[in-house]
Amino acid sequence: MKDIFTAGDTKMYSHTVTERDVAAFHGEVVHPVCSTFALARDIEWTTRQFVLDMRDDDEEGIGTFLSIEHKAPAFVHETLTIEATVENINGHELICSYIAKVGDRVIAVGKTGQKILKREKIKQLFSGK
Repeated sequence: MKDIFTAGDTKMYSHTVTERDVAAFHGEVVHPVCSTFALARDIEWTTRQFVLDMRDDDEEGIGTFLSIEHKAPAFVHETLTIEATVENINGHELICSYIAKVGDRVIAVGKTGQKILKREKIKQLFSGK
């Protein structure tokens, strides 16, 4: 694992909300706004950008937690911008905070946790051995 980031380093990701991102279950739209699960996907992608830079060829990231405090809706066709910030790197664990916005409107805040492990270790974890 490469030691290239410190607390305070940031990564950004922007995504325009589409119809595929709305809150819907089994084909029924609940709310015509960005769903929490679509938001989670984009948050995970944003913080994964650190992992992609940090991992060695024989390593991969694995999520340990995700918290989302939804503050406001993001509507279809609005551009959602997520800024992730390294809070702490402890051994092979990366903790990030993030803020998701549309313009100046805060959509969500929270944290993610990821560990960078050897691919072989992850394979063992997934095999149940």
